[in-house]
Amino acid sequence: MAISIRDVASRAQVAVGTVSNFLNRPDRVAVATRKKIEAAIADLNFVPNASARHLRSGSSRTIGLLVPDITNPFFTEVARGAGDTASENDYTLLLCNSDEDPKKEERHLKVLIEQRICGLLITPSFEGLAGVAELNRRNIPTTFIDRKAESLDQSSVSMDDFHGGKSAIEYLASLGHTSIAWVNGPNSLAQCVNREAGVMNSAKEKNIIISKFQVSQMRSQNGYEVAQKILESNSQITAIFCANDLMALGVLRALLENGKTIPEDYALIGYDDIGFSASASIPLTSIAQPAYKLGALAAQMIINEVEHGKNFKHEQIVFKPELVIRASTQALRK
Repeated sequence: MAISIRDVASRAQVAVGTVSNFLNRPDRVAVATRKKIEAAIADLNFVPNASARHLRSGSSRTIGLLVPDITNPFFTEVARGAGDTASENDYTLLLCNSDEDPKKEERHLKVLIEQRICGLLITPSFEGLAGVAELNRRNIPTTFIDRKAESLDQSSVSMDDFHGGKSAIEYLASLGHTSIAWVNGPNSLAQCVNREAGVMNSAKEKNIIISKFQVSQMRSQNGYEVAQKILESNSQITAIFCANDLMALGVLRALLENGKTIPEDYALIGYDDIGFSASASIPLTSIAQPAYKLGALAAQMIINEVEHGKNFKHEQIVFKPELVIRASTQALRK
């Protein structure tokens, strides 16, 4: 039979309300009484019912984290940073994965509301913004990760993806490449839209021909399949820029399987600088993002907002990604 709060009160010889205060508002309980209750809990191996406390209070110390693709090591690092910060502050992180599917994202948001999360960290799709608005209506604070908030009443920690896309094309142009394949993800993701804007801006400035290839999901197999199309196109493409490293690694595998050499036949750049990039068979040039830092900082921001309420000042923090040059790129051979 489960041990109840009444059993603890009886063992400690205090009122049930006193035990309830100890569990929820320990500062209201005298030190001597706290010690009696702690001893009773230890003797009975009592485990507090967190769900019941959440029902009474209407909230919890649980933070939701909703990411578009947990198989992507970039978001794994984001989750690790957020989780470490949450744990250090005595919060629990509840992780959800949308698989870049707006409908699944909507379902997760409903479940997180039902779980009475105290705050949400999210990399939202354009369609997911309506769900975020619903959380805000319910006074559940949200912080965007890897996407800049458009409202000053919304906190975010993001990257300047326009700059990232632009800098990759500028670098390839400096190596002499004038025909570049751009492999991008779905337009439902702001990151993809902004990276492409940077790509096209730089291409116009540098007089570069861009061949666009778009995929529904940004995974290695998608990159592999796009590479086959590039090879079949018989175009003058000499460089390939992918919107994330997973796709770039898929492209790399396909090119090598087809007897191509990197970077002699094709220069290749990815985005995110995940851990696998440096240790690939041909180390991958990439646009680096501080994934762990993004997650950790976003978690601290949401905790601060939860704990300070109306006194919290929202921020929109933007980092500039950095080009990390490795063996997958070189100057075009004349």
